[in-house]
Amino acid sequence: MDDGFDPVPAGAPWVTRDAAVIWHGFTQMASYPDNAPITVEQAEGRELIDTEGRRYFDGISSLWVNTLGHHVPELDAAVVEQLGKVAHATLLGNGSRAAVEFAEALARVVPVVDPHVLFASDGAVAVEQALKIAFQYWINRGDEGHDQFLALGDAYHGDTVGALSLGDGGFGTELFDPLRFPVVRTPGYRSADWVTKAIGSIEAHAPRLAAVVIEPLVQGASGILVAEPEDLARLGRACRSLGVLLICDEVATGFGRTGRLFASEWAGSDFHPDLLCLGKGITGGYLPLSATVASGRVFEAFDGPDLGRQTFYHGHSYGGNALACAVALRHLQLIDEWDVLANVARVAARLEDRLSESVADLPGVGAVRQRGLMVGIELDSAVRAVRWGRRVCAGAVRRGVLLRPLGDVVVIMPPLTTTVEEIDRIVDVVAAAIAEVATEVSAEGPG
Repeated sequence: MDDGFDPVPAGAPWVTRDAAVIWHGFTQMASYPDNAPITVEQAEGRELIDTEGRRYFDGISSLWVNTLGHHVPELDAAVVEQLGKVAHATLLGNGSRAAVEFAEALARVVPVVDPHVLFASDGAVAVEQALKIAFQYWINRGDEGHDQFLALGDAYHGDTVGALSLGDGGFGTELFDPLRFPVVRTPGYRSADWVTKAIGSIEAHAPRLAAVVIEPLVQGASGILVAEPEDLARLGRACRSLGVLLICDEVATGFGRTGRLFASEWAGSDFHPDLLCLGKGITGGYLPLSATVASGRVFEAFDGPDLGRQTFYHGHSYGGNALACAVALRHLQLIDEWDVLANVARVAARLEDRLSESVADLPGVGAVRQRGLMVGIELDSAVRAVRWGRRVCAGAVRRGVLLRPLGDVVVIMPPLTTTVEEIDRIVDVVAAAIAEVATEVSAEGPG
């Protein structure tokens, strides 16, 4: 039978073989082979190595997930050790030692009161779980009618339908508007008075709100938009005083990216999300894992008779995978043992200084935003360049630093163990790539 598949010869270029069988996310496959993608074969330290042996500094932490570097002996060993026990066993109605041990360690450090952990595999699913928990929480309490969510402008919470509904569009999501549910939308971190407007809206809609959902401190996918810790604290106090649940999506900001283990910590010791969504860096970039951490008061609302209506009927086949939990536990231990947060503070300060000196005043640069090791370089929209962000990042890749833009925002998101010397390498490459494209654009003339 003709199945329509015409295999590419094994000796063909990797990009040709790739394009013949793989559908890459957020990628126009008709253009994929023409955009000079690299094909990674192995990695060492903070560098990726392609099939031709060329090395690239992983300047985006493999889409923000890698924290300590690649091929870390201690993390490799954790996976191998767990493989000698069991790779996976379901958490639906039964337990797993690896999951219990990691959940215990996580519970000791999250900014959630009396935490309980519901595992999944991806950040968007962690958000989806939080939405369903928040909605059912009110029903279980006998307080129905809480069927709205408040989300911020410029928000991004993932690509599943619920998470997409929370998001503020972009990335071609308008196509799916008929599938999205409406939310109460208030301005995001671009607005200086975002928190005042959010609190006013919470006050107006509190009787209908299931929860307020934010990305604490940094709206990542919108171009690294940043907020002040005191504004987060104000929002937390408002939610608490009005009795509204607060969901903090720390899929991107969790596990040290901002200089503290969780971005919520910047808002002070009395800032406690009711639901905390974690993913990306949770395993150090080794295996898919995410978690929705619920406070005790939320968790207790689901207590009831066996198989009764208060049960949370939700779960996933690979939630709490033993291999992922084992490496996540060792990863959490290494962050402490290696004093990783101190390194983040040190190299983030160097990064800030170097960006100020070498990048901020370059032609075409509109703004530089930073929190810890999360940086967005916004290229000036007044400069009419086609695919400006793509061109700058392509120039960086040619110089040995792997970057990926968000539109015309160049994102720098290096591993947390990055050295000062590597920071200098990144900034020098980015500055050279921006200057190169600015020269090209000037030569091209008005678009």
